[in-house]
Amino acid sequence: MNLNPRKNKISKTIPSVDSTYKSIRQILEKARSAVYRSINFAMVLAYWNIGKVIVDEEQHGKERAEYGKALIKELSLRLTKEYGKGFDETNLRNIRQFYLTFPNCDALRRELTWTHYRLLLRIEKEDARNFYMLETVEGNWSTRELERQIGSLLYERIALSKNKDKVKELSTRGHVVQKPEDIIKDPYVLEFLNLRDSRDFMESDLEQGLINKLQEFLLELGKGFAFVARQKRITIDGDHFYIDLVFYNYLLRCFLLIDLKIGKLTHKDIGQMDFYVRYFEQEMKQESDNPTIGLILCSHKNEAMVKYTLLENSNRIFASKYKLYLPSEEELKEELEREKQLLELELKEIKRDRKLLGGAG
Repeated sequence: MNLNPRKNKISKTIPSVDSTYKSIRQILEKARSAVYRSINFAMVLAYWNIGKVIVDEEQHGKERAEYGKALIKELSLRLTKEYGKGFDETNLRNIRQFYLTFPNCDALRRELTWTHYRLLLRIEKEDARNFYMLETVEGNWSTRELERQIGSLLYERIALSKNKDKVKELSTRGHVVQKPEDIIKDPYVLEFLNLRDSRDFMESDLEQGLINKLQEFLLELGKGFAFVARQKRITIDGDHFYIDLVFYNYLLRCFLLIDLKIGKLTHKDIGQMDFYVRYFEQEMKQESDNPTIGLILCSHKNEAMVKYTLLENSNRIFASKYKLYLPSEEELKEELEREKQLLELELKEIKRDRKLLGGAG
């Protein structure tokens, strides 16, 4: 039963009321966001200025460390008494360090909150800190997303795959995506699936986990990705094949096909991905799209197989390992060095076998 016929009548006589309301709502939400950002940045500036005052006071002939500690303690007591929480000794030390780490007030970014800056203060390397600051602004990362990216060693994972000149570029330009190699990481970190302690999971469990945590997986994939499909069916002569995951990268303007593997990478896996990529090139890719990219995510990878298959020097098909936990920087470097040594050993064995076969002929 309609208890408000007048409301119904107004809605019918003004068919554009929904769009008008939507426009007004967008204006209000935009204004609220602007006010929120303005308040946040005002506090960031206030903390920077407080840090400057503390450092200046410490440097006025008071070189003893004891004076700095006493100053922080006394300021904490007085500020907490008058302004409440937020001025304990730990936070005042953070505020002091904030000024020392970011001495140029004009270089502070309005898009970042005080919590963002507190996370950035934990990063000792200046190049890495600058990288995360640029990526946070460009990607509009929340503080939780920034903390996760720092914890997953995103900078180190990208830097280890680049030469020294390109690594330095990360701190001045961020992660620039211009070619397929720029969107591929090795390894990928999937700690958000919480599968580390589970030994009996299947590829379907891995796929379902990524779908359930799609937002986290998109963050791990990197810039410009949009989800397209799971278990994408393609049919050839009546036979059906299924691609685990399909994404589209709007920066490179191309599809990314992902095949998930629990075990070791095999030659069959590589051939299958080559088939998927070729199919998309023929049947799915539009004229305006760039060549399709294929990525095999596996738990183990044979570097010699990569070296002597179509993966070598390929800019369209890649294989990367995934980790189900957050690695340390030392562990990441050790693993890359171990893989390098294994590759050299495997290549020596392959060359030796070829010589033996050549001699036998």
